[in-house]
Amino acid sequence: MSEEKKNTVGMSTRSIHAGELHGKYADSLTTPIFQTSTFTFKDSNDIREYTRDKKKRFEYGRYGNPTELIAQNRLADLEGAQDCVVFSSGMMAITTTILSLVHTGDHIVITDDSYKKTLEFCQSYLKRFGIECTIVPFGEYNALEGAIKENTRFIFSESPTNPYLNVFDLELLKKIADKHNVLTLIDSTIATPINQRPLEFGIDLVTHSATKYLSGHNDILAGAVLGREELIAPIRDLHKSMGGLIDPHCCYLLLRGLKTFPLRVKKQNDSALEIARFLEAHPDVERVYYPFLESHQHYSIARDQMTGGGCVVTFEMKGDLETANRFLDSLEMIFIGPSFGGAESLITHPATVSYYDYTREHRYELGIIDTLFRLAVGLEETDDIISDLKKAFDRARR
Repeated sequence: MSEEKKNTVGMSTRSIHAGELHGKYADSLTTPIFQTSTFTFKDSNDIREYTRDKKKRFEYGRYGNPTELIAQNRLADLEGAQDCVVFSSGMMAITTTILSLVHTGDHIVITDDSYKKTLEFCQSYLKRFGIECTIVPFGEYNALEGAIKENTRFIFSESPTNPYLNVFDLELLKKIADKHNVLTLIDSTIATPINQRPLEFGIDLVTHSATKYLSGHNDILAGAVLGREELIAPIRDLHKSMGGLIDPHCCYLLLRGLKTFPLRVKKQNDSALEIARFLEAHPDVERVYYPFLESHQHYSIARDQMTGGGCVVTFEMKGDLETANRFLDSLEMIFIGPSFGGAESLITHPATVSYYDYTREHRYELGIIDTLFRLAVGLEETDDIISDLKKAFDRARR
């Protein structure tokens, strides 16, 4: 881990105060929503001052907004980054970041356990611009290093991944990248800055779907990319041209969610580990995937570089597709939905939700079997979540 100076102020304090400006408009305690598309100039001298230093004020909503700036500053503080750009979604953050880093003739390496839409973008759309993409099996570091070429620009992966929660050895990734002089990008959405801090391991850029834990209430779409100023600058420039900006009200909701972020993640960490252990011991469960279970293949790596396992618990039921459907239909409190990190517990069935358009054979090649579930543990009482799962297992068996 790098020897960067650590922030001595606690995470909960920073989640509330970082990036805030004192003396806010009308003495408001909370950050105001600057719901405007345009910012006016007092006179010609004001224009000249702006052109000399554009960081001092705002001109047009696509180029920046005070509410957005505070959200970016707070996220940068929490992640330990020099700079941050926020976007209208996590995918917008990923695609804009990738496009800002590559040129025609470049090559990238990405792991096969990355998000379906990220892989689709790299495999299909980048080819139109003459950019080559090599997909390597997650965790096969020799294959990863062997895939690097002279024109490789960066290595991209999620950690932990979705849905199997595989954990990348960030120190080893950094060594490989430094040896070949390539950049490293990690989507750390499932971990959050509470449970994992990739920049402290020397990773160059970190992305988040702020839709998930960071806002935490299942009510906004947002994304972010964080890292060193010189890497963020071209991403911000392209962002201004692409136009995938997050609106001021959405930034306000993100800031509101961040105030309880550490409390929520701690609760979800504790609940998810208890639920993972319950599932692992249940007779109707074939296998459980959770980074802080000793049975997980990357348990030792997770324990070394993460402080919590997160809210996502993936498991395989015994039975067939009909059993899986009966289980889903028997849940009462847990909602069926494809997200995670919010207050409400959600469960999704990847075979029929995310991969419904794949053949069964193709799904199974990817490890998406008929009885696979991803549970996103919310903020309800842990015993109530377990009770709902127990009842659903009983009904599915009948």
